[in-house]
Amino acid sequence: MPATIPDPRSAYWSAKFPPQKQDYPGWTEEMRPVPDHGEESYAGSHRLDGFVTLITGADSGIGRAVAVAYAREGADVAFTYLPEEEGDAAQTVQLIEDAGQRALALPGDLQDEGFCTEVIAHVVDELGGLDVLVNNAGFQMAQPGGMEDISTEQLEQTYRTNVYAIFWLTKAALPHLRPGASIINTTSIQGYHPSPSLIDYASTKSAIVSITYSLAQSLGDRGIRVNAVAPGPIWTPLQPPTQPVGKIEEFGQNTPLGRAGQPAELAGSYVFLASPESTYVSGTVIGVTGGRYLA
Repeated sequence: MPATIPDPRSAYWSAKFPPQKQDYPGWTEEMRPVPDHGEESYAGSHRLDGFVTLITGADSGIGRAVAVAYAREGADVAFTYLPEEEGDAAQTVQLIEDAGQRALALPGDLQDEGFCTEVIAHVVDELGGLDVLVNNAGFQMAQPGGMEDISTEQLEQTYRTNVYAIFWLTKAALPHLRPGASIINTTSIQGYHPSPSLIDYASTKSAIVSITYSLAQSLGDRGIRVNAVAPGPIWTPLQPPTQPVGKIEEFGQNTPLGRAGQPAELAGSYVFLASPESTYVSGTVIGVTGGRYLA
């Protein structure tokens, strides 16, 4: 019997999304439909046994999906989240612990350099080291009016969250990363095909691509690999608070596969880049975009 292969056009929600709006930062259980993080589908195979991992912004969305996958692959998982996202964070902790792994939830704001430094110290002290750093947390706020509507406050928040935090976390982590360790950054299709309403956000994602390439070159002689994942339109709690309602209804419909992606559909890329299977992969960006190409 031939294998049953899911049609990627209809494997997940492919209709228009119901109109919905939330206040920032957004909450998983208020979304319709609720995103899939692999809670029922991801099955591990011991690819990360004994690893200690840190994922920023893993209370929900892509970060939660990666946390679920890493835990089911045998890794202990620390993660950061904003204090107001305590409810989502508690669910992530439960999912990690249900997989039989240690969870370390660290509330705080990555815009604060001191917090970033403390995060690394907590992970090393409480989990005994660090093998994989996933710089995933991000901030966006669409401004349909373009640059004239982007305040200096928004510009600073976007850069401090998306770019500065990568510098601060990576710099603090480097003394603890051994040969074989990995750094995985979350960039975006926006880094290659920027939207007019996301000028500041898209520019940070381009910067992350450059940081990934530069770090891969500078850390290669230390045996540390650096890669990135570039999501396309993914259905996460970041979307309803930061996009106009009309954009939400059409979200993901313009991809070749005709729909938005789910967080669970990215988890395998992050597992691959962290695992020994990718020993010779560094300085690479994996696109998970529903068919849109990376430049």
